[in-house]
Amino acid sequence: MVTAPTDPLGQSDVDSNTQVGRLAAALDRAQRDLRGARAGADGKALIELAKGVLVERLHCGPVQAARQLAALAQRSGRSELEFAADIVNHAAQDRITETTYDTGREAGEEVVEQEPDEQPQAVALRLRSAESGALAAGDSQAVAESLLAHALAPLGAVAVAIWAAGSDSSLTLAGFAGFTVAEAQRWHYVPPGVATTARQALTDRHAVWFDALTSTEPARIGYREVPGGGRVAVPASSGGRILGVLEICWPEVLSPQPTPIQRQVEALAELCAHTLESRPIELPGVDAQRGRPEVAELVDLADSLLDSVLVLRPQLDERGQLTDFRIQHTNSGFVDPAGRPRSAITGALLLEAYPMSAEQNGLFGKVAAVYETGQPFRAEQGALTILLDEVPVTVTVGLSISRHSDGVLLAIRVPDEASRFAGLLQHAQRLGRIGGFEENALTGEISWSSQLYALYGLAPSSQPIPLQQLGSYAHPDDADAIGRFLRTLLHHRRPASTVFRLRQSDDISRHSRVIAEPVLDADNRLLAIRGAYQDVSAQHWTEVALAATRDQLAHSEQEAAEGNRLALRLQRAIMPSAQDAIDKHGLRIAVRYRPAESDHLVGGDWYDAVELPSEQILLSVGDIAGHGIEAATGMVALRNALRGLATTEAGPAQLLTWLNLVAHNLADKVVATALCGLYDPKTRLLRWARAGHLPPVLIRGRHATSLPMISGILLGAVNEASYAEGEVSLEPGDTLLMYTDGLIERKDRALDDSIEDLLATAEYPATTLEARLDHLLTHSNADTDDDTCIVGIQLH
Repeated sequence: MVTAPTDPLGQSDVDSNTQVGRLAAALDRAQRDLRGARAGADGKALIELAKGVLVERLHCGPVQAARQLAALAQRSGRSELEFAADIVNHAAQDRITETTYDTGREAGEEVVEQEPDEQPQAVALRLRSAESGALAAGDSQAVAESLLAHALAPLGAVAVAIWAAGSDSSLTLAGFAGFTVAEAQRWHYVPPGVATTARQALTDRHAVWFDALTSTEPARIGYREVPGGGRVAVPASSGGRILGVLEICWPEVLSPQPTPIQRQVEALAELCAHTLESRPIELPGVDAQRGRPEVAELVDLADSLLDSVLVLRPQLDERGQLTDFRIQHTNSGFVDPAGRPRSAITGALLLEAYPMSAEQNGLFGKVAAVYETGQPFRAEQGALTILLDEVPVTVTVGLSISRHSDGVLLAIRVPDEASRFAGLLQHAQRLGRIGGFEENALTGEISWSSQLYALYGLAPSSQPIPLQQLGSYAHPDDADAIGRFLRTLLHHRRPASTVFRLRQSDDISRHSRVIAEPVLDADNRLLAIRGAYQDVSAQHWTEVALAATRDQLAHSEQEAAEGNRLALRLQRAIMPSAQDAIDKHGLRIAVRYRPAESDHLVGGDWYDAVELPSEQILLSVGDIAGHGIEAATGMVALRNALRGLATTEAGPAQLLTWLNLVAHNLADKVVATALCGLYDPKTRLLRWARAGHLPPVLIRGRHATSLPMISGILLGAVNEASYAEGEVSLEPGDTLLMYTDGLIERKDRALDDSIEDLLATAEYPATTLEARLDHLLTHSNADTDDDTCIVGIQLH
């Protein structure tokens, strides 16, 4: 019997190969799932951004914005994601907007017709999705993956690399997609002088297109994985500064690209520049430091030391003069004296991380001297000046600086706990503007901290001022408060504090707090007084500003309450909560109106039922976006305008067309939904039209159905709009319901589900029309506390 060879664990090669295949398939599925999750998150971010634009433009809430986005997308025949990209494009009016609608017409250039999938809407979706992914990304690697997935793969690209340009013209790989990790490791750093496709764009300062690359020259990332095909390298610039290069790979020969595609690539490069300014460089599986042979030994040495160690590389200008040092690496034991994390230091310039080191005899001069001479520097107690909340603080640290090849090793030894605690106390006093003191009651000797001289506005060489003389340096109006403070402290010998205005030597008064306590011996004799002063001017003026703000807020709240009460009275005067039913021409009409529970949510819902001179009956409901007096007055304007327009005997669609002009041209540009119907008693025909509103519900027998969702944009959104018209013939016993969304809207349910609940509730048997409307209001599941209008029509 012949058996398959086994591995040391006893598994056959066949089993092993099968297991490896399964693992590879599982990894592939996981990567696809991750890419899908990222794409979904980017799409969701784009939709949320579009909702924000609608909230700002339409002055509506997030729920209404989501509904309008869905309705507008449905009417346009596009997905919500495509329509969201279009909305953001129109609102941004930026480089991507220009790129989207670039027709490719240049001086003397023939117009290039775009393919169907490259129409402006498709371009907008690709670029805005890539932008959303880039803005949400935590590092440059995620940005590269987003660019390839959203913007470049639809153009046939298979790989992308984002390069960060160094001040010495070196290139560091900041992000990649479509290349293997091994390839990224090989190409993570390109020293100055190496000719590559990316460096050509950096040198020429403009985009460089390669239609076909078949050899290894010029050198380029991924030539083993994508040996042929086209490529483009585009400088990534911001504010006139080139920060890096965007490099894109195609697997096939690349034909000359039309101007729109070139503009799209340039827009993506501009997005990369923003990324290089604001995102860290973190490549998965790539150790960016150890790959450079000139710093590998330094990194190993730094990681073996217990002190805080920085690996520095010199930064030279065009003349070869030293300008700064790049912090190439920080070891695992690094502790920043300013309390910042390692990620905030690694990769920064030394003068950026420690700007005070540029002072005379500062740290930078010491590091530069070691680099220039090669002579090491060591000090058990060196001075390092750092910035804490923009306040310069000098700390005492141990320093060790040595040059190794082209790099410098800087070791910082943090002081012991006692000196560190004393330093922290000094910093805390400086930041809190606190000065301590002690007065010896037996000898009269006074000790002040350095900060207290600054609070008094005195030179450090001045004589300290005794507490007994405090009144001479205070505002006269504070004499009583200071007298009580001194009596409590010196006579009653109890801790005391007070706030007073301290007059400095330049006659400027600072609001200060003094707190002190007596030091007594066993016989209750006073030995000393210890205490502190604190400058509380900022707190005082903040309290003054807060008091003024509270007064202004109370006044604003009073004005808002008065406006809400006026809106509520206006609303209830025109539309009472219930009114007597109307019986005309065999038709019974009943209405119900339920205002919002909160007065500040007074909205713009309206209803109307009136007989016209033509004996037709006008039926309408509507909902103005927003709340308050503006919504109430807008409601009155549209309701009365519709009544006036209806006397022309025009149909419902034409009435809404005219009403849209009224809404769009009002001073406040009212935005509203509306439902308009005209009932003809002679034919028992109801003609109706909708403007972004939910369609009526017909109850025939014991079955309730929602009438078709015919097209019709909301009022006031655009200047010119047309509306479709629907018809329904009413039969004896039929009931028709027209309502606003306050009857059904819920924050936790989809609109379609809420409509299904309404239909089920409407089928409940009722003896009268009024009872049916009351039943609908009672069993409404809405949770948005919005106004609710219902108009019920029943044919005898």
